[in-house]
Amino acid sequence: MPSGRVLIDEERCKGCGLCIAACPQKVLAFSGKINRSGYNYVHMEHPEKCVGCAFCAMTCPDVAIEVYREKVAA
Repeated sequence: MPSGRVLIDEERCKGCGLCIAACPQKVLAFSGKINRSGYNYVHMEHPEKCVGCAFCAMTCPDVAIEVYREKVAA
């Protein structure tokens, strides 16, 4: 099973939450921290659950998300 890693540009994120709603594994959540623009940005709350589907990146209107997939040795 693949493992994913999500990189979120905290300064670009406007905290719309579309990526949180799009994630089937419920990996993402609001961080509780504020970026320089005053937005509560998103972070990986449960990184161990990420499968690298990239739904979060596809729904981000601000192109603030990159997703990487890694193969896990069996």
